[in-house]
Amino acid sequence: MAILGAAAASCCIDLSMPVRAAMLEPDVIRYRKLDSGVKLEDVVDGEGPEAHEGDVVQFNYVCRRANGYFVHSTVDQFSGESKPVTLPLDGKEMIRGLKDVIIGMKAGGKRRALIPPQVGYTDESLQPIPEEFGPRRSLLSHAKEPLVFEVQLLKVL
Repeated sequence: MAILGAAAASCCIDLSMPVRAAMLEPDVIRYRKLDSGVKLEDVVDGEGPEAHEGDVVQFNYVCRRANGYFVHSTVDQFSGESKPVTLPLDGKEMIRGLKDVIIGMKAGGKRRALIPPQVGYTDESLQPIPEEFGPRRSLLSHAKEPLVFEVQLLKVL
Protein backbone atom coordinates (compact mmCIF):
# COMPACT_ATOMS: atom_id res chain seq x y z
CA MET A 1 0.00 0.00 0.00
CA ALA A 2 2.84 2.38 0.77
CA ILE A 3 4.20 1.92 -2.75
CA LEU A 4 0.85 2.77 -4.32
CA GLY A 5 0.50 5.84 -2.14
CA ALA A 6 4.00 7.05 -3.00
CA ALA A 7 3.44 6.46 -6.72
CA ALA A 8 0.14 8.33 -6.64
CA ALA A 9 1.68 11.19 -4.70
CA SER A 10 4.47 11.58 -7.23
CA CYS A 11 2.06 11.53 -10.17
CA CYS A 12 0.13 14.53 -11.44
CA ILE A 13 -3.27 13.06 -10.47
CA ASP A 14 -4.85 14.41 -7.30
CA LEU A 15 -6.65 11.43 -5.77
CA SER A 16 -8.38 13.63 -3.21
CA MET A 17 -10.36 15.44 -5.94
CA PRO A 18 -13.78 13.91 -6.73
CA VAL A 19 -13.86 11.95 -9.97
CA ARG A 20 -16.70 14.02 -11.45
CA ALA A 21 -14.77 17.25 -11.00
CA ALA A 22 -11.75 15.73 -12.72
CA MET A 23 -13.75 14.75 -15.83
CA LEU A 24 -13.68 17.21 -18.68
CA GLU A 25 -16.92 18.62 -20.00
CA PRO A 26 -17.82 17.30 -23.47
CA ASP A 27 -17.85 19.70 -26.40
CA VAL A 28 -21.11 21.56 -26.72
CA ILE A 29 -23.24 20.17 -29.53
CA ARG A 30 -24.11 23.01 -31.86
CA TYR A 31 -27.41 21.72 -33.23
CA ARG A 32 -30.20 24.18 -33.93
CA LYS A 33 -33.79 23.47 -34.82
CA LEU A 34 -35.33 25.86 -37.34
CA ASP A 35 -39.02 26.78 -37.49
CA SER A 36 -39.36 24.53 -40.56
CA GLY A 37 -38.36 21.51 -38.44
CA VAL A 38 -34.88 21.26 -39.97
CA LYS A 39 -32.17 20.39 -37.43
CA LEU A 40 -28.74 21.63 -38.42
CA GLU A 41 -25.19 21.74 -37.16
CA ASP A 42 -22.43 24.07 -38.32
CA VAL A 43 -19.46 21.80 -38.99
CA VAL A 44 -17.15 24.47 -40.46
CA ASP A 45 -17.81 28.21 -40.40
CA GLY A 46 -17.11 29.76 -43.78
CA GLU A 47 -15.25 33.00 -44.31
CA GLY A 48 -16.64 34.12 -47.67
CA PRO A 49 -19.81 36.01 -48.55
CA GLU A 50 -23.03 34.99 -46.80
CA ALA A 51 -25.90 33.39 -48.73
CA HIS A 52 -29.26 35.19 -48.65
CA GLU A 53 -32.66 34.31 -50.06
CA GLY A 54 -32.68 35.06 -53.79
CA ASP A 55 -28.92 34.51 -54.26
CA VAL A 56 -27.60 31.91 -56.68
CA VAL A 57 -25.31 29.46 -54.87
CA GLN A 58 -22.92 26.69 -55.83
CA PHE A 59 -22.51 23.78 -53.42
CA ASN A 60 -21.54 20.15 -52.97
CA TYR A 61 -23.61 17.76 -50.90
CA VAL A 62 -23.89 14.22 -49.61
CA CYS A 63 -27.41 12.91 -49.01
CA ARG A 64 -28.13 9.98 -46.72
CA ARG A 65 -31.23 8.43 -45.26
CA ALA A 66 -31.73 9.04 -41.54
CA ASN A 67 -30.44 5.51 -40.85
CA GLY A 68 -27.10 6.47 -42.47
CA TYR A 69 -27.55 4.67 -45.80
CA PHE A 70 -25.97 6.56 -48.67
CA VAL A 71 -28.31 8.01 -51.32
CA HIS A 72 -26.31 10.46 -53.46
CA SER A 73 -23.32 12.79 -53.51
CA THR A 74 -21.91 15.42 -55.84
CA VAL A 75 -18.40 14.29 -54.92
CA ASP A 76 -17.19 10.90 -56.23
CA GLN A 77 -15.87 8.94 -53.25
CA PHE A 78 -13.19 7.17 -55.31
CA SER A 79 -11.81 9.85 -57.61
CA GLY A 80 -12.69 12.90 -55.51
CA GLU A 81 -14.13 14.49 -58.65
CA SER A 82 -16.76 17.09 -57.81
CA LYS A 83 -19.89 18.01 -59.76
CA PRO A 84 -21.25 20.95 -57.75
CA VAL A 85 -24.86 22.04 -57.99
CA THR A 86 -25.74 25.66 -58.88
CA LEU A 87 -29.24 26.77 -57.87
CA PRO A 88 -31.10 29.92 -56.82
CA LEU A 89 -32.21 30.20 -53.20
CA ASP A 90 -35.76 31.06 -54.17
CA GLY A 91 -37.77 28.08 -52.94
CA LYS A 92 -39.16 27.34 -56.41
CA GLU A 93 -36.43 25.00 -57.68
CA MET A 94 -34.74 23.80 -54.47
CA ILE A 95 -36.27 21.75 -51.67
CA ARG A 96 -37.31 24.11 -48.90
CA GLY A 97 -35.34 22.35 -46.17
CA LEU A 98 -32.08 22.63 -48.07
CA LYS A 99 -32.75 26.29 -48.83
CA ASP A 100 -33.23 26.86 -45.09
CA VAL A 101 -29.90 25.12 -44.43
CA ILE A 102 -27.93 27.21 -46.94
CA ILE A 103 -29.38 30.62 -46.05
CA GLY A 104 -26.96 32.25 -43.61
CA MET A 105 -24.02 30.05 -44.57
CA LYS A 106 -20.81 31.69 -45.69
CA ALA A 107 -18.81 30.44 -48.67
CA GLY A 108 -16.40 27.76 -47.51
CA GLY A 109 -18.73 26.66 -44.73
CA LYS A 110 -20.10 23.17 -44.09
CA ARG A 111 -23.34 22.17 -42.41
CA ARG A 112 -24.99 18.86 -41.56
CA ALA A 113 -28.77 18.84 -41.44
CA LEU A 114 -31.69 16.51 -40.82
CA ILE A 115 -34.44 17.55 -43.23
CA PRO A 116 -37.96 16.30 -42.43
CA PRO A 117 -40.09 15.05 -45.36
CA GLN A 118 -42.56 17.96 -45.21
CA VAL A 119 -39.77 20.36 -46.32
CA GLY A 120 -37.91 17.81 -48.44
CA TYR A 121 -38.81 16.32 -51.80
CA THR A 122 -42.49 17.21 -51.77
CA ASP A 123 -42.46 17.41 -55.59
CA GLU A 124 -40.36 15.33 -58.01
CA SER A 125 -39.26 18.44 -59.88
CA LEU A 126 -37.44 19.95 -56.89
CA GLN A 127 -33.65 20.09 -56.94
CA PRO A 128 -31.04 18.88 -56.25
CA ILE A 129 -31.82 15.51 -57.78
CA PRO A 130 -29.38 13.05 -59.30
CA GLU A 131 -29.35 12.69 -63.08
CA GLU A 132 -28.55 8.98 -62.92
CA PHE A 133 -31.52 6.60 -62.79
CA GLY A 134 -30.43 4.51 -59.78
CA PRO A 135 -29.65 7.34 -57.35
CA ARG A 136 -32.69 9.30 -58.59
CA ARG A 137 -34.98 6.33 -57.96
CA SER A 138 -33.41 5.70 -54.55
CA LEU A 139 -33.88 9.33 -53.53
CA LEU A 140 -37.47 9.57 -54.69
CA SER A 141 -38.41 6.22 -53.12
CA HIS A 142 -37.29 7.62 -49.75
CA ALA A 143 -38.82 11.08 -50.18
CA LYS A 144 -41.28 10.47 -47.34
CA GLU A 145 -38.43 9.89 -44.87
CA PRO A 146 -36.18 12.41 -43.13
CA LEU A 147 -32.94 12.90 -45.08
CA VAL A 148 -29.50 13.93 -43.82
CA PHE A 149 -27.65 16.42 -46.00
CA GLU A 150 -24.03 17.40 -45.54
CA VAL A 151 -23.56 20.62 -47.50
CA GLN A 152 -20.43 22.57 -48.41
CA LEU A 153 -21.15 26.03 -49.78
CA LEU A 154 -18.57 26.77 -52.49
CA LYS A 155 -19.71 30.12 -53.89
CA VAL A 156 -22.37 32.77 -53.61
CA LEU A 157 -22.79 34.03 -57.17
